[in-house]
Amino acid sequence: MQKSNRFGKQLRTLLLKEIQLEWRARYVLNGVLLYLVSSIFVIYLSFQLNGVSIEPVVWNILFWIVQLFTAFNIVAKSFFQERYNRFFYYYTLFSPEVLIISKIIYNTLLMAGIGLLGMLVFVVIMGNPIQDIAGFLICLVSASVGFSSTLTMVSGIASKAGNNTTLLAILGFPVILPLLLMTLRLSKNAIDGLDFSLQADKLLVIWAINLLTTALATLLFPYIWRS
Repeated sequence: MQKSNRFGKQLRTLLLKEIQLEWRARYVLNGVLLYLVSSIFVIYLSFQLNGVSIEPVVWNILFWIVQLFTAFNIVAKSFFQERYNRFFYYYTLFSPEVLIISKIIYNTLLMAGIGLLGMLVFVVIMGNPIQDIAGFLICLVSASVGFSSTLTMVSGIASKAGNNTTLLAILGFPVILPLLLMTLRLSKNAIDGLDFSLQADKLLVIWAINLLTTALATLLFPYIWRS
């Protein structure tokens, strides 16, 4: 019981720290938001100038491409913005498990929020082809968990290689590809208005990937931490 209370207290402390750091360096978040909105607007202009209507399947693909690259931009700073000396300070206060879990939770909340904003901008600028809004939102939240857990783990590995963003992309994309493919299928079904209860198998696969990557991050990060 005491250990559980200590874990919860450390988790709250680290989440509060992440929020404070984000607020102090909010220009980074503003840059990500600018990237998100400008990318969607450029896509819209590309179709408008050529007089081509945006089909639902194209809408879906473009949405997740923008979300994927936004996720790389957001989660890359999980460890890259941490100073090397700060890790020694964390080492004396927190366990590695609570540190990685706090970053995954924070990145999940951030990804879900930006994902909802991206969806809103897509709908306003490029129209709304989604027939099952609730199913699409469930897919969006599930994908946010998967993106954050996978990329947070990879960001921790890349930070030990001198904050190499190239390494983040090389390691992250093959790991995240199965999740992305399953997410595309699930969201396409939501756009087509298929009964979401029939898509339970795909949702279970996404959450199985999420749990696997979170468990791997929790198990592997202590070894990265000690190095």
